Amino acid sequence: MIIAKVLIVIIAFLHLYFLILEMFLWTTRGPKVFRNFPKDLFEPTKTLAANQGLYNGFLAAGLFWSLLISDEMWQKNIALFFLSCVAIAGFYGALTASKKIFYIQALPAILAIVLFLV
Repeated sequence: MIIAKVLIVIIAFLHLYFLILEMFLWTTRGPKVFRNFPKDLFEPTKTLAANQGLYNGFLAAGLFWSLLISDEMWQKNIALFFLSCVAIAGFYGALTASKKIFYIQALPAILAIVLFLV
């Protein structure tokens, strides 16, 4: 259970990084991170990226919130819900954007889910 909670913290901080990157650093740091994305599209897609970043922030908030819940059953249920959201988003990103997203986003969430369920 402790390893699962550590994974939750790591995943939550990762999604906070995504929030910062997509909401505030899209046109400066974004081109260095998303090398396959045409550089001339970063400025026109700034609002779309910010919206996506906001959703990543909600995932991070939910994961951090799950760690603050004192009732073990509710903590587990909330954690599993948000980890499932992260895993599904990671699967979708791997299918539609880059296979690398599976390893960065979905796999850690799946590992945490398995640890919670075992």
